[in-house]
Amino acid sequence: MKRLAEAWRRHPLLTTLFGLAVALTLFFAVRAIAFLIYWSDPAQRDQRIEGWMTPRYVALSWQAPPELIRDALALEQDGVGARITLDRLARERGVPVASLISDLRAAIEASRTAPDD
Repeated sequence: MKRLAEAWRRHPLLTTLFGLAVALTLFFAVRAIAFLIYWSDPAQRDQRIEGWMTPRYVALSWQAPPELIRDALALEQDGVGARITLDRLARERGVPVASLISDLRAAIEASRTAPDD
């Protein structure tokens, strides 16, 4: 503890920046571990697609390439709409969410049954 006090006394800005770097590292490490634990759970795989899900969530749950989901939903390639839910996407397009979900499910199933290149 004396070393920390000495560092603070001699270099307060550097000590603060170092503390911030340690805090950010810990934050992202905990976040990555939580992500890994959540998606490693078999219960999260192939969940029934529902309107509250985002395209990214569907891609992770169904282990589908993000490009497949993006193309199936006709989303822009620059990531716009990445956090939009399927409910909201259907509402904005004026189509039933069930139709959007069935199109998405059909695209995923077609990619799973397609022979690998």
